[in-house]
Amino acid sequence: MSIIPYSKQSISADDIQAVKRVLKSDFLTQGPKVPEFERALARYFGTKYAICCSSGTAALHLAYSSLGASPSSIAIVPAITFAATANAFRYLGSDVIFCDVVPETGHICIHHLEKILSSIPKLKNDQKGFIAPVSFAGAIAPLERCNQLASRYNFQVIEDASHAVGAWTHNENGKKKVYAGACIHTQASCLSFHPVKHVCCGEGGAVLTNSTETANTARKLRSHGIERPFDDEHDTPWYYQQVDLGWNYRMTDLQAALGMSQLSRIEDSLKSRKEMARRYIELLSVERFSGSILLPVFNEGHAWHLFIIRFCRAGMRNRAYKYLKSKHIHTQVHYIPVYKHPYYQTMHRDLQLSGSEDYFESCLSIPMYSGLTLKQQNRVIAELDNFLAVEK
Repeated sequence: MSIIPYSKQSISADDIQAVKRVLKSDFLTQGPKVPEFERALARYFGTKYAICCSSGTAALHLAYSSLGASPSSIAIVPAITFAATANAFRYLGSDVIFCDVVPETGHICIHHLEKILSSIPKLKNDQKGFIAPVSFAGAIAPLERCNQLASRYNFQVIEDASHAVGAWTHNENGKKKVYAGACIHTQASCLSFHPVKHVCCGEGGAVLTNSTETANTARKLRSHGIERPFDDEHDTPWYYQQVDLGWNYRMTDLQAALGMSQLSRIEDSLKSRKEMARRYIELLSVERFSGSILLPVFNEGHAWHLFIIRFCRAGMRNRAYKYLKSKHIHTQVHYIPVYKHPYYQTMHRDLQLSGSEDYFESCLSIPMYSGLTLKQQNRVIAELDNFLAVEK
């Protein structure tokens, strides 16, 4: 029996040809493909700038640094996320405060966020504060509300949009669509192009922003902090200078070519995921599943990076994970609260956030990716049914 992974990349013949063309060209890196991909990303997300880099983590690091995060900074991060959302602040020496989430969605809890902000002493003139909401599983975080609070307390907002390419929601008055990554309510947004994401580059990431200063700083820092001040007409066009301590976070032309090809068919991927999500919800909403699992709410703007179910009774999630694996169906837990990891426990030893704990104890990501077949989806549903029959 074949294994059904919780997620996987979708690579087409066109993707392969795009990479082959770069392999046959003069540039494998620092050529024309990265700027081309950046322009395409900026058009798609509706931002002025996109700065590509080597990973989603690198994108977070570049965005935080470009906006001035430092050892004197305070950063508020939701507890349910991949550790990189918090780690990139720690790379810069910033203090990280974990915010609780709403267990029904996994999104940052606005009430707890306001409580945290009101408890922090007023920022000093040289001190910066940050909020890093995560648009989780394919649904947009409450960015407008985060921005309203950030403005009140002089914080900046950076969206981790790695899960949410193509996602949208309405603004608070319900009259306008707001898209993930568009930087309408944020100073910057960050993307990941890891294989399980909507756009795969193998590895890779991008910073999106409407700020010229932020874009220029991120561009400089991704390549060692080097600037090239002169054009080809100058006496020394080869001259460059390192003006800051940056990193080697460049994306290759191979990655950018793959990303361009993937981005060109993003709408097909989003449509496929949406149809799968709708079918999961329809078939798992029947009476025999009620009282055992909770399902995400379907909405048209959800990009369905993950399909996460929650079990209603203690211990069921772990038993379901093992049972499904025995049937060659792989699932995953997204995520362990970041403050539970040993590194962060040294700084947050007694922290327990009720929403995050409730969410974590019950959540399980079942297979969701654009190549999942109807037959495979039926198998997942049937084995969930078999498991719950035994549990009852």
